[in-house]
Amino acid sequence: MKQIVRIVRIVRLFALVAAFGVLSATPTMAQTSAGIRAGLSVDPDQFYFGGHVETPPLVDQLRFKPNIEVGVGNNVTVVALNIEFAYVFPSQRDWNVYAGAGPALVIYDTAFDTNSGGGFNMLLGASHQAGLFVEIKVGVVDSPDLKIGVGYSFR
Repeated sequence: MKQIVRIVRIVRLFALVAAFGVLSATPTMAQTSAGIRAGLSVDPDQFYFGGHVETPPLVDQLRFKPNIEVGVGNNVTVVALNIEFAYVFPSQRDWNVYAGAGPALVIYDTAFDTNSGGGFNMLLGASHQAGLFVEIKVGVVDSPDLKIGVGYSFR
């Protein structure tokens, strides 16, 4: 019986992930890029992976960058739906530094229980014009305390 309950929880999480992907679509999809990401988190100590979309600048260099990250390990699965905005500092070089922040919906699933809560992330990163990026996130409330990751945006 516990296995069935666990399978139902996992199916719910995947349904939520799919809904997030549909809801994050924007009318400017031709100019919007999508990408993948992975890294390590602290508290909980996990490996995480996920995906994101990034809009063209909304105002000046401010971009909307919602993403989903699934963390595994430490006897818990964490699904974070992050609604983040990032300001890209213009540069004449191939790499641009960006900083941002945003709220998150964080779902913790263990063998015994599933809980959700709100979180908030602050991020700092560097992105290459070709699509590669590195990023550090500091989380508060229910978000993981620290995430260090790499990713690629398909352009």
